Amino acid sequence: MATTEIGYGVLSLGEKANELEGRGFIPIRRELGVGAFGVNGLYQSTAGEPVVGEHDERGPGANGQEELYVVLQGGASFTIDGEEVDAPAGTAVLVQAGVKRKATATSDETIVLAVGGIRGEAYRVPPGGMLRPFFAQHEAKDYDAALAELEKVFEIYPDNALLSYNVACCEALLGRNEDALATLATAIDKWPQFKENAREDEDFASVRDDPRFLELIG
Repeated sequence: MATTEIGYGVLSLGEKANELEGRGFIPIRRELGVGAFGVNGLYQSTAGEPVVGEHDERGPGANGQEELYVVLQGGASFTIDGEEVDAPAGTAVLVQAGVKRKATATSDETIVLAVGGIRGEAYRVPPGGMLRPFFAQHEAKDYDAALAELEKVFEIYPDNALLSYNVACCEALLGRNEDALATLATAIDKWPQFKENAREDEDFASVRDDPRFLELIG
């Protein structure tokens, strides 16, 4: 990517896709510094594999935006609210918040552009989109630094269930089991589906046999 002094940026989606070695996000918004709307690329190197994960933009990591998907290269088969939509290259698909969607690549080297936002509101990055620094610290096992990254996002999204869940993970990993159980209870109260996540999450190994944990995920 190169940005010039006259105010534009250029990003090769093909080059970024090659760096992914399979499937993943092409971070257009971050690379180009887009602030007016949400935009990323989605890449899948193998036909028959998912290119858009199933979601409905209503979870605690989302912000309730509508999304436009444009198949730039390859092809995809969307399932939208149970209906199948064939989307070869050149197809644009708009999906409203609350509608469940997913897509499978029908060709190798498929690239889908995803653009999102909320009508009538200035764009801000959804909670889940702000967690890349947190995940980097978590992967590096620097859990104090990971907690510090979460605190930054809490300033923008106070009382968010996804943030609370990840705080609980870090607290458990740091041996702060009492705090972890209390924070996990808060997260589950806000988003009960986190019970399923916690059952399998190795971050909670230190409290796995605690009766209070078992009650929370029951």
